[in-house]
Amino acid sequence: MVKVTRKPHPKKKEKTRSITYRFSEHLVDELETEAMEQNISQNVLVRQILEKYIEWYRFSEKIGMIPVPKKILQTLGDGMSGKDIDKIINVILPIIKDNVMFMKGGYDLNRCIETFEDYMKASGMKSDHRVEGTLHKFIIQHDLGVKWSVFTEQLLTQVFRSFFPDQNLKFETTDTTVILTVALGADFDEHVY
Repeated sequence: MVKVTRKPHPKKKEKTRSITYRFSEHLVDELETEAMEQNISQNVLVRQILEKYIEWYRFSEKIGMIPVPKKILQTLGDGMSGKDIDKIINVILPIIKDNVMFMKGGYDLNRCIETFEDYMKASGMKSDHRVEGTLHKFIIQHDLGVKWSVFTEQLLTQVFRSFFPDQNLKFETTDTTVILTVALGADFDEHVY
C-alpha cells in the first residue's frame, strides 16, 4: 500500500522577535472577539492575518485583483459555454504568467502551484496537495458549479502542459471539486525553487 502524505505550506522554523504595535481599542476588541470565536490566541490570529497579507494581499491590488461575491461567479459560470471557457483561459494564461513572475520572482511549475495555493487560501477555497509515492494529487473544492469545474480542469491542463507537454494528467471532476493526479516524483516540492 502506498503511503499518502499531505503537502501543506511548510512552516519554517524561523527566528522570532517581540515587537509592540499601538492599535485603537476598537481594533483590539475586534481581534479579541475574532480570536475567541476561532478558539485561537490573538497572537496566532494576528500572525495569520499578517501571513495572508505577505503571501497574497500585498500583491492583489498591484496585479489587479478585486473581490467578487461567490454568488456572482456562480451565476456567471452557469452561462458560460465551452467557447467562453476557452476564451477566458486564453486571456488568463499570460496574466497568470505575469503575476507569478511578479509575486514569486520567476516562472516555473513550482511557483505556479505555490501561487495557486496562495490564491485559494486567500479566497477561502478549499484545496489540498497529497503525495502518494510519485503521484501528486491536487484537490480543489470551489463550490461554484460544473462550468467552473470544467474551467479549472482546462486551466490546470494548460498550465501543466506548458511545462510538461507529454505528462499524463488524470482528472476526477464533480460540480464542486476537481482532483488532478500527476506523476511529479516523490521529491517534487512546489515550495522549493
